[in-house]
Amino acid sequence: MKFIDLFSGIGGFRQGFEKQGFKCVFSCEINSKCREVYRENFGDVPFADIIKINPVELEDFDILVAGFPCQPFSICGKKLGFEDTRGTLFFDICKIIKIKQPQVVVLENVKHLIHHDKGNTLKVIIASLEYLGYSVNYKILNAKDFGIAQHRERIFIIATKGKEFNFSRLKSKFPPQLREFLDETGDFEILDKSEYTLIDYPRKQDSGLVFVGYRNKGTWKTGVRPNTEHLSRVHRQPNRIYSVDGVHPTIPSQETSGRFFIYIPEQDMVRKLTLKECYRLMGFPEDFKSYPSAGESYKQIGNSVCVPVVEAIAKEILGGFNRSVLSGVFNADFI
Repeated sequence: MKFIDLFSGIGGFRQGFEKQGFKCVFSCEINSKCREVYRENFGDVPFADIIKINPVELEDFDILVAGFPCQPFSICGKKLGFEDTRGTLFFDICKIIKIKQPQVVVLENVKHLIHHDKGNTLKVIIASLEYLGYSVNYKILNAKDFGIAQHRERIFIIATKGKEFNFSRLKSKFPPQLREFLDETGDFEILDKSEYTLIDYPRKQDSGLVFVGYRNKGTWKTGVRPNTEHLSRVHRQPNRIYSVDGVHPTIPSQETSGRFFIYIPEQDMVRKLTLKECYRLMGFPEDFKSYPSAGESYKQIGNSVCVPVVEAIAKEILGGFNRSVLSGVFNADFI
């Protein structure tokens, strides 16, 4: 089974699909630093600009995957379909789909896509894929439900020839604790006790996060009521500290020096999560080769997809194809 990897980043989609035996026959990524990391790990240099792809020249493939960027569509309000995507990078995905007609299309984006442009962006994406002959289903999936100690919600849109993809078939796992993903020794960045404040009686949130304290950073003065200064610090996400007895917050791409500090109760210690631990919390293998610059690597991993989530999707897609072969039906059975 062959797939192409569009907006490939550092290869999170490829990691997941190759683990299930799929073969990547084409990749595309415009960021030169991501292309360098991709080459180091997979031996391929991705095509740079999706706009310049001639779909006719692509090798035939079964699956198209893309962690595509979310651009505002210029909607004059009526069609909400294929024509409304012109001028966006999603239109370039659609051009490839229209000509190559893969059996399955897997798209990934941030959770906010559901509300983007008052919901019109998602409507256009779905209508466009339906126009191209696909059944479309989507769901927000959380990394912590797939054996990863990270609260990371992303929307996955899956278009199939024939029946809709059934997300309920994906095998979920009980969320592990963050401590299971950490190194016991290393050159850790440890905070002095004067640099943070722990709160009394922390409790595990529904998300699995255990908020235990905050770094003693400067606060906004304007509009802060007396005796509530600590709340201003608490609500600024980069300053929050979470216990290793819960899961980790979403690893971001904006904080290129690393973002979150973790609390290890038995050592009464607060330290920063290491870059290697961040890769581990995205499901990347231990021998994955990262970019030489730590700041760029933090950005790249924050922009990637969680490998075990992708692998679970790939496994179910493969199962759908296998069921279709056994039943003698050409279109995969995804229900």
